[in-house]
Amino acid sequence: MTETVTLAHGAGGKQTSELIDKVFKEYFANPDLTGDDAAVLTPPKGKMAMTTDGFIVSPRFFPGGNIGKLSICGTVNDLACMGARPLYLTCSFVIEEGFPMEELRQIAQAMKDTAAECGVRIVAGDTKVAGRGQVDGVFITTTGVGEIPEEVQTSGTMARPGDVILVTRDIGRHGCTVLLSRDSYGIEAEVTSDCAPLWHLVETALEAAPHLHVIRDATRGGVGTVLYEIAGQSGVGIELDSTAVPVDPAVRGVCGLLGLEPLYLACEGTLVMIVPQEESDALLDVLRHTKYAENAARIGTVTEAYPGRVVMTTELGSRTMLPQPGNELLPRIC
Repeated sequence: MTETVTLAHGAGGKQTSELIDKVFKEYFANPDLTGDDAAVLTPPKGKMAMTTDGFIVSPRFFPGGNIGKLSICGTVNDLACMGARPLYLTCSFVIEEGFPMEELRQIAQAMKDTAAECGVRIVAGDTKVAGRGQVDGVFITTTGVGEIPEEVQTSGTMARPGDVILVTRDIGRHGCTVLLSRDSYGIEAEVTSDCAPLWHLVETALEAAPHLHVIRDATRGGVGTVLYEIAGQSGVGIELDSTAVPVDPAVRGVCGLLGLEPLYLACEGTLVMIVPQEESDALLDVLRHTKYAENAARIGTVTEAYPGRVVMTTELGSRTMLPQPGNELLPRIC
């Protein structure tokens, strides 16, 4: 097998079969993976959630993960936010001619490991090879299907006045990590992406707080953007305590140097949860004993006042309107 991906690998002949057999089938093998035109699967027993997402992150490898791990986490976490246990994934690769085969194997290995961690099966896919310069290395699109338990209902429309707002860990890690990995500013800091599959965390949270109203994945645009989206969807206001928002000191330092707000930096392993007051303490305690949520925190409350807006109490005790996200958010992560 050649050391790089060639146009022949996308032509549908011998080299295509070789690429599929020696890379994708080798890493993605499971009882539901098909070599036919479509996977034949057992449907969920109840309600079903389905989502799709594309990944074009640069650089492809970063502290804490790579585009392969990210492609699984992003789709699995979107399903989990609807309370859905991930069942099946499909994946589509668009690979640039000349892409190193060893890097492709590392990406496939990361996808295999991440899928195994959350119990989801990759069942079908597609591979295309583009000419040099037509694609930046590799683009991946994943589509996921999950099963929602009968009693579970979460939505950005369900936030209610009096609810408590939690985050499952410190914010802004992924966006900061990608920014530093591009080495555009000459800043050295020990920051690792929070990229992680979160279904088991969500499953634990739903057991502790069965009336959990909202779960959102704070990816592109970060926690600040997610809070504005929820406020708009539910027609409520958000009161945020800036001193309660967990931010890693290294992330805070980088943001201070570059004039960035951690609330608008992407996360890939951090959830925003909105829960009734009476279930909030139990949920927070459980989260702090759960993998990927050890430093979960209460950061605010939902209010009837100023619907559609987010108001933040500063370190000085004053209140200010959190700016609504607009224009291009930096760093651009995809």
